[in-house]
Amino acid sequence: MNSSMAVILAICIIAAIAVIALLFLQKRRSQNLRSRFGPEYDRAMKEHGSARRAESVLEQREKRVEKLRIIKLTSADHERFASAWRADQARFVDDPKSAVIEADRLVTEVMQARGYPMSNFEQAAADVSVDHPRVVDYYRRAHEIALRNERGEANTEDLRKAMVYYRSLFEDLLETDVRAPQEIRR
Repeated sequence: MNSSMAVILAICIIAAIAVIALLFLQKRRSQNLRSRFGPEYDRAMKEHGSARRAESVLEQREKRVEKLRIIKLTSADHERFASAWRADQARFVDDPKSAVIEADRLVTEVMQARGYPMSNFEQAAADVSVDHPRVVDYYRRAHEIALRNERGEANTEDLRKAMVYYRSLFEDLLETDVRAPQEIRR
């Protein structure tokens, strides 16, 4: 084997190792994003049509949210919001339509208090998906029902589901269960 053949062989081996390393890193990146975002990863895949595009969008979300000043609530704010939620849940029995409107307002207020910009719903959902990926779909579903409620197209069962969805996000944002202590029986 002459020296030029050895150089070509070495270059081919190095290129093969580089390709394998790149494929490994891409697979690991995909696994990390899938693990971090859960169902939101699958939603992004459907929406954007390819893993590369979906993963790019999810990484852009992460970078955007890193720049935000997301904070924990003070204990006073926490209790104020939890109390408001319990009152709203109680209101549901007599006035489910108003209760869903209030639940939407409360979730928005909590998100703002935590530091999420609320300029438009889609951006807010994208932002919250970074820290709360397991419940962001509930947020979308609840919001869709709230919009139907505004048009007079939501029935009582739809409104009940919206409250359940909002509560899941609400509890995740508050990082606690919002039911009164006597309600929590397992």
